[in-house]
Amino acid sequence: MKTPLTRREAIRAALVAGAAAALARPIRATPPREPLFRISLAQWSYHRAVRSGEMTTLDFPGAALDRHGIDAVEFVSTLFERRDLAAETGALHRRCADLGVRSLLIMVDGEGALGDPNDAQRAQAVDNHRKWLDAAKALGCHSIRVNAESRGEPGEQERLAADGLRALCERADPLGLNVIVENHWGLSSTAPWLMAVMRRVDHPRVGTLPDFGNFDPALQDRYEGVRAMMSKARAVSAKSADFDADGQETTTDYARMLRIVTGAGYRGHVGIEYEGSRLSEPDGVDATLRLLDRVHSQLQHETREP
Repeated sequence: MKTPLTRREAIRAALVAGAAAALARPIRATPPREPLFRISLAQWSYHRAVRSGEMTTLDFPGAALDRHGIDAVEFVSTLFERRDLAAETGALHRRCADLGVRSLLIMVDGEGALGDPNDAQRAQAVDNHRKWLDAAKALGCHSIRVNAESRGEPGEQERLAADGLRALCERADPLGLNVIVENHWGLSSTAPWLMAVMRRVDHPRVGTLPDFGNFDPALQDRYEGVRAMMSKARAVSAKSADFDADGQETTTDYARMLRIVTGAGYRGHVGIEYEGSRLSEPDGVDATLRLLDRVHSQLQHETREP
């Protein structure tokens, strides 16, 4: 028969048991930090392959995932076959779902000027974009990217582009889609003008897609242009053309640019848009991906909490 423990012995035993349990309990790991940005792939990076028939739009999500390990994509309207857009979009949605690849947006070109000075032509351009809203909705995208194209004096172009964009936003709103504008040459590549258009549209569905390139250096500094556009950014395009021996892009300081992007509080996708010619399309995408990964690690280190 065991001798009963004294009160002191009982307390000591309890303390020892508690310490042992604490030691046996797994140490809680520090939760992983949220990425400063995520990486997507714009289909324009493979526009030569698609136009040559080497790749189809249906093949593109698989190439993004299998070749580059990227699970989010951005499509380009002019690279769709468009014989039966609804059927093509349906097949593309199934392919993305099977792969686990997320569709983010469709870049829409060639559907008329949303700021056309002719009222009927402007209305027609808005109507032409509606099929891409339907396609984006079917794919599960968050946006279509459009152009703020117009003619005339800058002030009049601002009014006309805002009119067409607002009309398109009103059609996008019931679908839960955004209408975002890229700096895509013309006045849209001057940030003060484009942001004035954003203010005039004054709709919660309108936004911007800052592209690292697409700025005329004689008219707009690219870093200040992106900085100005970030307040309305719903997507970001990492344009690349060529790389030096250290893997740096030769026209844009990616570290400087991404400090601007992340410093604005943006935490969405940064889309690779390689359009160089020296490297093949797959190699150009890989070079851009390596650079983005390296800069992300650098920025994470810079912003590490003490």
